[in-house]
Amino acid sequence: MKYILNENVALRSWRLVPHAFYIRGDRDAHGLSGEAFELLCRCDGKQDIESAEDLKKIAATGFARPAFEGETLTRWQERRVCDNRYFPALNWMITGKCNYNCLHCFNAADNAPLMSEFSMEEAMRLIDEADRCGINAFTITGGEPMLHKNFFDILEAVYDRGMFVEEINTNGHFIDEASLARLKELDERILIKISFDGIGHHDWMRNREGAEEKALQAFALCKEYGFTVMSQTNVHRKNLDTLMETVETLEEMGVDAIRLIRTTEVPRWELNSGGATLSVEEYYEAMLDLIGTYLKKPRQMILNIWQFADIFPGSGTYRARPVECGPGEYRDSLPVCRGARGMVAVTANGNVFPCHQISGFFESRGVCLGNVKEDGLQPLLQKGAYLDEVCATVGDLKKHNTQCGSCPYFKYCAGGCRAVAIVLNGGKWDKDPLKCIFFLKGYYRRLTELMGDWENTAPVIL
Repeated sequence: MKYILNENVALRSWRLVPHAFYIRGDRDAHGLSGEAFELLCRCDGKQDIESAEDLKKIAATGFARPAFEGETLTRWQERRVCDNRYFPALNWMITGKCNYNCLHCFNAADNAPLMSEFSMEEAMRLIDEADRCGINAFTITGGEPMLHKNFFDILEAVYDRGMFVEEINTNGHFIDEASLARLKELDERILIKISFDGIGHHDWMRNREGAEEKALQAFALCKEYGFTVMSQTNVHRKNLDTLMETVETLEEMGVDAIRLIRTTEVPRWELNSGGATLSVEEYYEAMLDLIGTYLKKPRQMILNIWQFADIFPGSGTYRARPVECGPGEYRDSLPVCRGARGMVAVTANGNVFPCHQISGFFESRGVCLGNVKEDGLQPLLQKGAYLDEVCATVGDLKKHNTQCGSCPYFKYCAGGCRAVAIVLNGGKWDKDPLKCIFFLKGYYRRLTELMGDWENTAPVIL
């Protein structure tokens, strides 16, 4: 009897992860036992499987079914052996060009506009190589990604190979009915993240008159076309006065989530902020005030507060963001940054970094960990400076920073954010001061008291 994989299942093997599978539409791969993997490799519509015991085991996985005559796997489903370390996602700045000139852009080292981008030939080469490396999901960003003349060609090439786009980061300027109709035809599950820095302040932050009106129109259109949409909102001294109004406005529009981000001391913002950066404690105090006001009414919009808390009104749950590991989850082998370990950040000039948020800082200091245009992607995922950087573990951090390693909160914060540590303290093994302040100055306690009966999904138990 011939069996075939379900159409949403694909088999993959990587260095150190030899037996794994993807479910279509899920970013991360899942592990299998060697026996189960080898059985599923036989479910190709071609091989006869006679053993009743094997058939029983295949049925138990739920990943395969009896094949119809002549039915075969798609290219995406076929087992692929990837001669590199496992990375499921790629965060790709397809262009550095932008129609705005934002005062805080973390991609830039100064106020000069970025002009680099991927040509279509370079883009196709990277997409093909990502496919060979076993990457499954893309975040498309910029610059302003929709400014790229081949924006839709790039997205279609991703889908043609069985991969998918998880998120698009945009300023919203080019979102219209035609573009959303085309996106929906491609994949209506794409999360659209639109930058919006506050009622009455967005034009200043984006250095472009009319940007606020464009962003609000984009939110409304995205909801009209059925997309999940998130606002990415910077928080600084100059927009605190309308922050709650901003949140209320987006909630009323049906925006699904808002990510509130303390505008951080990246090179361009340092040049332009005019003292608008909030201290960490000012930011935390402002976020406590915001949460307290927000929760006075029934809500639906998710609050994703950078380095502070995620709040999910729909389920009545929350999580303190500095708690990277819940009770019993910590181990020394965890990546020092789980986000960087799972997603390759590629800038418009081809350079790779642990994350885009740190790219401008590295660029300003001439730090290059590799370049996909020059080196290709797969060699960077096999060995070298980039892999060394993102595969560092919290155990390595403990060895280099005994002060952090001996802290009772270390098993919860897992050393915090390396980008924050680098920007604020200068080194990748330095402490992340935001986590120290959060725990040692009582903000975790105050958050839990404020949330009352809401379920804390990752409590700290000392």
